This record gives sequence, structure tokens and C-alpha cells, in this order.
Amino acid sequence: MRANVTITKIFLQDDFDSFAALSGDFNPIHVDPYYAANNRFGKTVAHGALLVTILRGLTEQLIPGGNQISHRIKFPAPTYAAQKIEFSVTIISQEKRRYRIALQVRTLKDGVVTCEGEAIIEDEKERYADRR
Repeated sequence: MRANVTITKIFLQDDFDSFAALSGDFNPIHVDPYYAANNRFGKTVAHGALLVTILRGLTEQLIPGGNQISHRIKFPAPTYAAQKIEFSVTIISQEKRRYRIALQVRTLKDGVVTCEGEAIIEDEKERYADRR
């Protein structure tokens, strides 16, 4: 089993718009560049749920078939379109079949953390093996 998984991405405004169409979250801070330009962020920002969904996909690579028990997330800075960002998930600890996973999104240009937190993932394969 790997201890961490990291990927890089560059979101475009079209990605934010597509996620809005899928989720129904058309908050103008995500989809309206004119509105966002006159907001505290200065331009559109990624949906938090978009970032968390990608992090969840990475935890699946760490623990295939794992059941997410919980997660705790915060967004200390915005994630903008056209920024090269890095998503990373790292196993912090393991207790029986439950893993504590660090979650992070950061910009590659200056290392600003835009999303961070932890998840608890239960290894389903180990759970079923315990029943045998």
C-alpha cells in the first residue's frame, strides 16, 4: 500500500461551470467572472466540493474500496482558475483497519494551501477479512 498520492491540475473556468451544472451550485463567485472581479477574491474560485471530490478520489487510490467514515476540511485561501495546483493525500496513522489521512491542495507557484484537512477511511477489504 502506498503512503501518499499526489497529482497536479490546472482548472479552467469551463471546469467550474461544468461542476456548477452537475452540482446545481451556480453561486456567482464560481461562475460569473464579472461578479467575482468585484468581490473580495477578485476572480472566480473553485467550488470547495470540487476540491474535496478530487481528494476523495485520491484516497480511493491509497485504500481501494475504502469507506470514508468522516472528513474535516477548511479552505484557508481561494483556488483560482488557471493556477497550477497540487492535490495530495497522505496516510498519517492506522489503527486496526481505519486510516487517518491528511488532505491538502496547494498552489505550485507559491505553495499557498487552499484546502486542507483530514479524513478517516476504513479499509473494507480488511473488515470483510475479519468476518472469515
